[in-house]
Amino acid sequence: MRRRDDTHTRPRGSRPAGAVGAAHDRGWDGDVRAALGCAGVLLGLLLVADWAADSLTWWRGALWATLALLLLFVLFPVRVSAGVGWLAVRRLLVTRLVRTDLLTAVRPLDGVAQRLILRDTLGNRVEIDPDVLIRNPNLWYLLDEGARVSEAAGTLLCGRTALRRLATRLDRETALGVFRVSDMK
Repeated sequence: MRRRDDTHTRPRGSRPAGAVGAAHDRGWDGDVRAALGCAGVLLGLLLVADWAADSLTWWRGALWATLALLLLFVLFPVRVSAGVGWLAVRRLLVTRLVRTDLLTAVRPLDGVAQRLILRDTLGNRVEIDPDVLIRNPNLWYLLDEGARVSEAAGTLLCGRTALRRLATRLDRETALGVFRVSDMK
């Protein structure tokens, strides 16, 4: 039976048998609202400017709507979710899943937008923003537990250092958050 959120791309392998509960990115809803707001503001400004210049026609309105829709597609956030032994990244049309209990490599990709690339023994590959893991400790916990299983099984060949750095960063951000809340900064 197909679910409504099934996509065309299917990862190889399946979720582990014990994968019951899942953790999701708690900030995803706000990011979607922000993307919709930016696209709506752009559309509104373009339509108002065109209307004020008395040059608004139906085809120009359609062009502005297409431009706002394109901006929405660019700004639309990915949805990250995780369960026991798996981590999934869902974009607009594609869902990619990696088995965290079968990880072979975890590589940081530095640059303008930092990314963490996860690969498993089944050939699946996922790219995520490390800030998502920092903002969502439940996602980090599930990823870390899966990586520990991979490390114990000997499948995690590359990435122990990257995971330790991310854990240190998460601990630092958590401590700073506690200090901010308690006014001890």
